[in-house]
Amino acid sequence: MLDNLETIAQNDPSGMFEAVYNLPEQIQKAYEIGKNISVNVKAEDIDKVVITGLGGSAIGGNLLRVFVLDKCKIPVIVNRDYVLPAYVDSKTFVIASSYSGNTEETLSAYQDAKAKGAKIIAITTGGKLKEFAEKDGFDVITIPSGLQPRAALGYSFIPLLMLFVKLGLIEPVDDQIEETVKVLSDLRERYKPEVPEEKNLAKRLTLKLWNKLPIIYGISGTTEVIAERWKGQICENSKSPAYFNVFSELNHNEIVGTESPKHILGLFEIVMLHDTEDHKRNAIRMDITKDLIKGVVSGVNDIYSIGNSRLARMFSLIYLGDYVSLYLATLYQNDPTPVKKIDILKNKLAEIKD
Repeated sequence: MLDNLETIAQNDPSGMFEAVYNLPEQIQKAYEIGKNISVNVKAEDIDKVVITGLGGSAIGGNLLRVFVLDKCKIPVIVNRDYVLPAYVDSKTFVIASSYSGNTEETLSAYQDAKAKGAKIIAITTGGKLKEFAEKDGFDVITIPSGLQPRAALGYSFIPLLMLFVKLGLIEPVDDQIEETVKVLSDLRERYKPEVPEEKNLAKRLTLKLWNKLPIIYGISGTTEVIAERWKGQICENSKSPAYFNVFSELNHNEIVGTESPKHILGLFEIVMLHDTEDHKRNAIRMDITKDLIKGVVSGVNDIYSIGNSRLARMFSLIYLGDYVSLYLATLYQNDPTPVKKIDILKNKLAEIKD
């Protein structure tokens, strides 16, 4: 089925495969947006950064948190709530991220940031968030609309990366962005539907995950957010469950939960994400864990990042997960674009007034 281009097209009327294929161009456009950011905040006036958002918008912030972990001298925190932590104050730089501009938790957190006297910038396509920020005199990074938030990761992440460069919080990343575009441009020619299964890693891995429960394992400080991204993409695009966890934390609890019930554990298909910057002790943990669970779970798949720079390697893993989630949607005969249950939930929430 995965080599049948007609079937893939029929299951994807809104063009999610095309959106994923165009990620390299999106990153390039996002880079141009980032170069033109104007911000009135100075690095010496802030002592922490809080990125507030949900879903696809939060992933961009979380990727940034991991990317700058060993580069940025001030804390970078991701908030996924209606309110902000008590430590947010006038020395805090709050980045309110909502692709639609209408995410109710982000709008609430924005108002909280304003009340706490924080310095604020919004990144959005429009909506109430842009309206509020402009009215209140805060900077806005406006990104292109027309995509599902989860398909706009380049727009949600790259401008924030460039913002950190402009503030002097990290060194320039131009070369890393250039390499990322090149790596993804090469990978899409390996993962696209026209490439047959025997030569297409994305399709082969999809077949292993089909009718199984995908469990994605990453490593703290390198692939943790990428594992979370895989989980979210599989859930939203293929409309099937997936879970993720992170080394070394999972070795202190989850590893023990692999003894029973055996008929359920036998449906677990594990994906382990590897990167050259993984802590060597965590890499060893991965190998030992794989030996411990091999005879219990359906299978274990080792996936390695590609590229020289940190940014290229991160996106190489993200890109494979995006394609796998779309091929799973094909096998389950689901249109990857609609998220009907999220829409229903939002509508029901809108009917309930505080």
